[in-house]
Amino acid sequence: MQACSDIKVDIPVEGVQLIQLNRPDVKNALRTQLLAELAATLRASEADAAIRCVVLTGGEVFAAGADIREMAALDAIGVLNDERPEHWAAIRNFKKPLIAAVNSYCLGGGCELAMHADVIIAGDNARFGQPEINLGIIPGAGGTQRLIRNVGKSLAMKMVLSGEMIKADTALASGLVAEVVPAAETLERAIALAQTIASKPPLAVQLAKEALLQAYETPLFSGLALERKSFALLAASEDRQEGIAAFTERRQAHFKGQ
Repeated sequence: MQACSDIKVDIPVEGVQLIQLNRPDVKNALRTQLLAELAATLRASEADAAIRCVVLTGGEVFAAGADIREMAALDAIGVLNDERPEHWAAIRNFKKPLIAAVNSYCLGGGCELAMHADVIIAGDNARFGQPEINLGIIPGAGGTQRLIRNVGKSLAMKMVLSGEMIKADTALASGLVAEVVPAAETLERAIALAQTIASKPPLAVQLAKEALLQAYETPLFSGLALERKSFALLAASEDRQEGIAAFTERRQAHFKGQ
């Protein structure tokens, strides 16, 4: 596994990139350097055709929040001119599938980071929360907006206004996570799912992700129009021809992203 100072990068199986947050001594607190390295890695991954899906993990602890010491050193002007929103934007705009494998604490900025992923696989020891209210602040990397879209108004209000955490089973029931597995199997399951996604036609996967995300941001008629446009566009792809041929010939399809 290739290591930067704040992240580690590996290719555990063909088509899948694994990114591990690498600040275990501070429970992977999200300082600016970590976010910058993560954003740069995702930009490079997006340009690499060999990478079809990315798994993001923190190891034993996903991320317990932002780096409070770094944050405390910023005054209002410092916060206004902070480079971190640019790094968050790069993570948000990543076009390929991103899976978060979450164990233990996933709090504050860590929870916001996990919600930037397309799928969250949680260990049964995972704990999710937005405890910023305890510091006299509110979530600042999309937490209020993404959380309410994932879990609904009542639970989001409870989590943000009280700062209380929720357990993995509650996160599953509310729709925040896709699956809960034994903590020792979280990363294995996330990589297996990523491998499955990586085997699918890349163009269709990219357009499907785009269409699904638009459901958060556009009226139904606009989302349906995008879906139909993408569906029609894929009719011109070699992967569609290969998928149909493989189905009719009862063989494994080989997709090239063309």
